[in-house]
Amino acid sequence: MFLYYVILIYYVILIILEVKRMLVSAKQMLEKARDEKYAVGQFNINNLEWTKAVLLTAQENNSPVILGVSEGAGKYMGGYNTIVGMVNGMIKDQNITVPVALHLDHGSYEHAKKVIAAGFSSVMFDGSHYGIDENIAKTTELVALAHEKGLSIEAEVGSIGGEEDGVVGTGEVADPAECKLIADLGVDMLAAGIGNIHGKYPENWAGLSFDVLKEISAQTGSMPLVLHGGTGISKEMIQEAISLGVSKINVNTECQLVFAAATRKYIEEGKDLSGKGFDPRKLLAPGFLAMKDTVKEKMELFGSINKA
Repeated sequence: MFLYYVILIYYVILIILEVKRMLVSAKQMLEKARDEKYAVGQFNINNLEWTKAVLLTAQENNSPVILGVSEGAGKYMGGYNTIVGMVNGMIKDQNITVPVALHLDHGSYEHAKKVIAAGFSSVMFDGSHYGIDENIAKTTELVALAHEKGLSIEAEVGSIGGEEDGVVGTGEVADPAECKLIADLGVDMLAAGIGNIHGKYPENWAGLSFDVLKEISAQTGSMPLVLHGGTGISKEMIQEAISLGVSKINVNTECQLVFAAATRKYIEEGKDLSGKGFDPRKLLAPGFLAMKDTVKEKMELFGSINKA
């Protein structure tokens, strides 16, 4: 009988560990972040190296993390099913136990449905280019579908400026009243344009509109808010945004820049011509390490370290 209980406890532990290695909805991690006044980073992934860099850094720093996938990156990496298989496999083989969400970034109505079917754990529907009535209708449908499958869902009001993998935004400042309309549909997080842009910020950028953010936060209550275009925003602005309800901050351009710079340096120094320096595992290693450093810096700035 004693041996029976030992074996039973062993299998229960295995089940608990296996559950901890599964993708999770972003809902709980963002609600915790809002309550405790920090933000969870969404780091977009583009290949295996990027995925591994983000996951290992999150585990090493005991931080929850969101892996963002744009539609373009989804196509580049071979499709959404391929990405789900890669991420789930890596979480298991690398013993990643911190909360990890796999999230579609700036998803269209059609692609939102595709990632739900493929096994993503979170989805963004970017209906900001629709009129408010059509945005509400499509968001309502996708909220029901996502929640039925256990996914978290993000919506957007007021398009984010700049370009994100082919998705171009005009940089509108969101209407707080429209933000409330969308928030009331049952979404789990809300992205609102407040002067932020994708890509590099110009020298004459006016900064984030905190007056609008305050009003959006007041209108949407405890809804976790999302800040897109996290590259290049000052530490002070990031901290102010978090204090006003921003619980998720997206980073992509900065990771691209440091990865490219480290890879360029390796080649310009001729290291690819020495021995087997041309091996892609060696060629991509400096970019991988640069990305890890950048992800850790952002986690420190956002306050998510040791919050898993």
